[in-house]
Amino acid sequence: MIKVTEATATAGALKRLSDEGVSIWLDDLSRRRIESGNLAELVENSNVVGVTTNPSIFQAAIGSGEGYEEQLADLAVRGVTVEEAVRMMTTADVRAAADILRPVYDATGGRDGRVSIEVDPRLAHDTKATIAEAKQLAWLVDRPNVMIKIPATKAGLPAITEVIGLGISVNVTLIFSLERYREVMDAYLAGLEKAAAKGLDLSTIHSVASFFVSRVDSEIDKRLDGLSSPEASVLKGKAALANARLAYEAYEEVFGGERWTALAGARANKQRPLWASTGVKDPSYKDTLYVDELVAPGTVNTMPEATLNATADHGEITGDTVTGGYAQARADLAAVEALGISYDEVVQKLEDEGVAKFETAWQDLLDAVTKSLDSKGVETE
Repeated sequence: MIKVTEATATAGALKRLSDEGVSIWLDDLSRRRIESGNLAELVENSNVVGVTTNPSIFQAAIGSGEGYEEQLADLAVRGVTVEEAVRMMTTADVRAAADILRPVYDATGGRDGRVSIEVDPRLAHDTKATIAEAKQLAWLVDRPNVMIKIPATKAGLPAITEVIGLGISVNVTLIFSLERYREVMDAYLAGLEKAAAKGLDLSTIHSVASFFVSRVDSEIDKRLDGLSSPEASVLKGKAALANARLAYEAYEEVFGGERWTALAGARANKQRPLWASTGVKDPSYKDTLYVDELVAPGTVNTMPEATLNATADHGEITGDTVTGGYAQARADLAAVEALGISYDEVVQKLEDEGVAKFETAWQDLLDAVTKSLDSKGVETE
């Protein structure tokens, strides 16, 4: 749990980050964080203007049972299925967080003040089921500042288009590759075009594209270590930043093109890049690496609590650290490829592992809730 200390209250680095055009979202949510007033304090004192969740976050929060005892008891008395119980608890948390962030949403015209909730990760390869789940989650949370998270799998792409076309705001998650990121932006624009054809107000539809960072370094660094060469060593810790910077270049290109210009004229909103997985995995790297080095206007950085605290304490925000680095980024990725490490293989592996990780976390959550309901003598089948 984040404690709002003098360091976080001062939040000099966090304010500088916000002033550079980076929206700070917290990558965590729990009932304890909501009910203790901690989330409201972070919004008030630490420049937090959004919240993201995922199956792993809910598994950690609800799996502990802390803060959920009363609702679990009520759900047990009602004899609900474990699936319904999990959705009732997760949507309740997202609804409460959305209410806390509603003033931010209102003040920013819907740009921030957002809370994201993910479709069932087991549906990642089922387009129709993902669409149905997204509609259901939007209805269950019933707050204008909710964002529905849809994974950027091949099956997820048409679901993104359809859900955006219905006027539902979307956080596209689990993006690792530049090619897939371009497909995600295309899916978003196609969705806006569908919404426009229906006469919907495009200004009310928002989206972010969650481009994952640290996991790219983890996988590529592991392969570089296996080469045991000076050429490999010098490239450690460079691939993830290079990948993200080239994603921002793609964003500038797509949202500076003619197709976007037509939608912008209808008051559409750009789909902002969101830097996800920004907690450093390698302890030899500075713990604010993926914050300090990914500063660019019109982006979101969603941080786990440790990274938020570290940035508030000793983050070095020195201005835009993205847009001047495209040539070097291309050179860094080319150098990795030249050593025999396949970019395409790495990013596909990371996407597959990301989906599998969330499926496992979701199943673990279902199992934990099943055990809780069974302990109260209620049938969960």
